[in-house]
Amino acid sequence: MEFGIFVQGYVPSSRSRTDPEAEHHALLEETEYVIEADRSGFKYAWASEHHFLDEYSHLSANDVFLGYLAHATERIHLGSGIFNPLPQVNHPAKVAEKAAMLDHLSGGRFEFGTGRGAGSHEILGFLPGVTDMDLTKEIWEETIAEFPRMWLQDEYPGFRGKHWSLPPRKILPKPYGPAHPAMWYAAGSPSSYAMAARKGLGVLGFSVQKVSDMEWVVDSYKTAIKDAKAVGAFVNDNVMVTSTAICAETHEEAVATAVSGGLHYLQSLLFRYHDTFPRPEGIPQWPELLPEYTEEIIELLIAEELMICGDPDEVLRQCKRWEQAGADQLSFGLPIGVPREDTLRTIRLIGERVIPKIDTDPVHRTTRMRAG
Repeated sequence: MEFGIFVQGYVPSSRSRTDPEAEHHALLEETEYVIEADRSGFKYAWASEHHFLDEYSHLSANDVFLGYLAHATERIHLGSGIFNPLPQVNHPAKVAEKAAMLDHLSGGRFEFGTGRGAGSHEILGFLPGVTDMDLTKEIWEETIAEFPRMWLQDEYPGFRGKHWSLPPRKILPKPYGPAHPAMWYAAGSPSSYAMAARKGLGVLGFSVQKVSDMEWVVDSYKTAIKDAKAVGAFVNDNVMVTSTAICAETHEEAVATAVSGGLHYLQSLLFRYHDTFPRPEGIPQWPELLPEYTEEIIELLIAEELMICGDPDEVLRQCKRWEQAGADQLSFGLPIGVPREDTLRTIRLIGERVIPKIDTDPVHRTTRMRAG
């Protein structure tokens, strides 16, 4: 199992109230986290694309963010988590151009993640008059297979569909290296895993909450991908899942960090905006918040395998549970409301004392698939 981190420009009001430059500091700190993850042996860093999601995510121009990181890092793969290819949000030709440019700037380290967006507040802002989020599936389906054609054909023959069109044009630049960047799909619900597999896409699993939910979801994916009809030049047989992670030298210190991190607020914002995600029972409607997390709640979340938290040996055991459940990649959501130094400590400790005991392959999984 490989490891990554996930950043999204989290700027909670609690930070803005005490720091007039909170947004600026949060965005620059997240570049620092990716650079530290690169040094610490993580293989992937994923950057969100969100719009209009106050507090929850201010990382809207992730192509610019990743362009900076392409120069600031050496080995870590840089992924769009996601680029939204709906033509009303980003024209597909421009998405193809940005992806290929990032592939060049990173020396072939770019990972192409796409999706439809996870919430009506965000996506319907670009679709005036539309009230049904199901339409985005139709638009994404019409678009996704065109990217390999834009990248691999000398002159793209053009496209005329229901939702967008383009006359014949040369889409430039072409990707760097063999084929094109590995293609991924952000799954907001478990049913999306098998759909992605049938298209030969890796899955960015933002919807799986706990290890016990993972096994049947991975099984459905791995079964479907055996008969994949890949939209791209190769099948990306890959399931990434995300989890909160806090690692410290002692269990008590890790729990104390989690208690002070305002995790309940981040979760409340997630369900405020991501109204296409499965909604667990007991989640209040915004502006009502989840209760603040106490030591008892943190210990319960650890016991229920809903978060990774503890000393390095505990975190190692918790990560191995995800590996046993079939995850190909475990990506940690950072930052999670905790101070900068505590986040850097988590990255360093996991890099030094967890990753070397699980991921012993120096080559990225997607590098092998792309070359093969």
